[in-house]
Amino acid sequence: MTHFRTGVFAALLSLISLPALSHEGHSHGDEAPPPTIVTAPRATAASTLFELVAVADDAALTIYIDRFDTNEPVTGATVSVETPAGPVTAMVDDDVYQLDARWATEPGDYELLFTVEAGADIDFLTATLSIPAPVVAPPGPDAGRDLIQLLAAPSRSEAFKMAALGGTGFLLGLAVMALRRRRILAAGVAVAVLAVMVTSSVAIAETTTPIVRDVAQRLPDGRIFAPKAAQRILAIRTVMAEEAEHRRSIEMAGRIIPDPNASGFVQTAVGGRLAPPPEGFPVLGSRVQKGQLMALVEPSLAAADQSSIRQTKAELDQEIALEERQLARYRPLAAAGTISKAQLEEAELTLQGLRDRRTALDSLPATAEPLVAPVDGIVSKANAAPGLIAETYTEVFHIIDPAKLWVEASLFINANIAGEASVAAPDGQSIPLSLIGLGFAEDGQARPVQFRIDRPTGHLQVGDRITVYAETADVATGIGVPRDAVIRGGNGENIVFLHVGPELFEPRPVRTAALDGGRVIVLAGIAAGDRVVTQGAELLNQLR
Repeated sequence: MTHFRTGVFAALLSLISLPALSHEGHSHGDEAPPPTIVTAPRATAASTLFELVAVADDAALTIYIDRFDTNEPVTGATVSVETPAGPVTAMVDDDVYQLDARWATEPGDYELLFTVEAGADIDFLTATLSIPAPVVAPPGPDAGRDLIQLLAAPSRSEAFKMAALGGTGFLLGLAVMALRRRRILAAGVAVAVLAVMVTSSVAIAETTTPIVRDVAQRLPDGRIFAPKAAQRILAIRTVMAEEAEHRRSIEMAGRIIPDPNASGFVQTAVGGRLAPPPEGFPVLGSRVQKGQLMALVEPSLAAADQSSIRQTKAELDQEIALEERQLARYRPLAAAGTISKAQLEEAELTLQGLRDRRTALDSLPATAEPLVAPVDGIVSKANAAPGLIAETYTEVFHIIDPAKLWVEASLFINANIAGEASVAAPDGQSIPLSLIGLGFAEDGQARPVQFRIDRPTGHLQVGDRITVYAETADVATGIGVPRDAVIRGGNGENIVFLHVGPELFEPRPVRTAALDGGRVIVLAGIAAGDRVVTQGAELLNQLR
């Protein structure tokens, strides 16, 4: 009996002496491993033409096929598969292919042969689909420690922890009371029940139930796992890296200006009040033709000018009256032959000149100045309204031709521009430029450089501030990639993403130099033959 009591006490002590429970934010021993996170069973294959991923979902098989070089989905292809159930042709479902695979519900390794026919391209790909069996791990020898780790695991609910702790405490209390009252049999039963509960709880907890998370996520080593379904949503595209010689480029700040030979201003020559033509003032964005009447300027006179005019009128009226009397005296004398006819004609001409000057003064305020378009183009600026007083040399309209634009940049270094340049459009495309001329620096300032936009687009407007990438005579060897492929990493360095597997992407630090408006040269960090992500790199970098 003494030996039995000693055994019961030893069992109780082994349970009581379990490690203290860990609470949030602290660790008291080995942490419980997180729940197992796995992806759906899948088979992958790749060739020089295609890249294939087959994902098993119960009794169905979803097949994704992309171009190997560009990662562009292959649509409308004919896909035949040699399966354990025989040859089957997959059904087309938008940009994926579906296959009935009841055999995939049983665990095992299945060898599959895919035949892909996409237009003139035909390829054969082999892959192995492994369907794992559920694994149940037996309880360890240290059941008490396993129970504590189970209770401390963050994945367990508070209700489960409280119930387990309460049951354990209750059975321990019964065992202690039974020992104090010398009821050895009752204490043994309590210890046995507690041991069974611990063993059963740990066994249930250690049944491995994988959590299938077939979603894009960042792996512990920094690489990105992106299932093909996520790649479709993010529109991931790649390009095969090729090393070549490129001319180095320099960057210059510039702005868009109109072609001076295809633009013009409409200004007033005299001050006055603006009046619309019969068809009204041209509005912003309207097209006008050279010589088209755009506005009228009715001269307005200041008070001093009006006083001077009144004085001039009075003087003219007086002179006209004197000339009229003199002419009246000359006519009878000329008829009598006392004076010559030339004197009479001179008097008549003098009178007529005075009358013309008087008439001109009367009509002076009513004479309007016509403002006409100097060139064909679009009205880009309008400052006209009926009754608006415009001073002399006021700019009323500005006309430009949007199909003829220039770029004016500033060159701060001594570089030999080769003649070709480009700017980056907002959509990432490169717009070519042609060199027009290079000026001289004055007073130590930058040298002005002017370029012509060969193919103007709606993305560039007059006045826009842009960056000009001009080629020089220097040559560099590297890999040209789009500017969108190079992004800023978390530590501030430039990185690109390489497509290292059908669903795996690896960030790679790179050293770059300017190439043109749409591309950069990668001088170090990647090699020829790597698949570089050119579209969607920024989205991949945001995955956590």
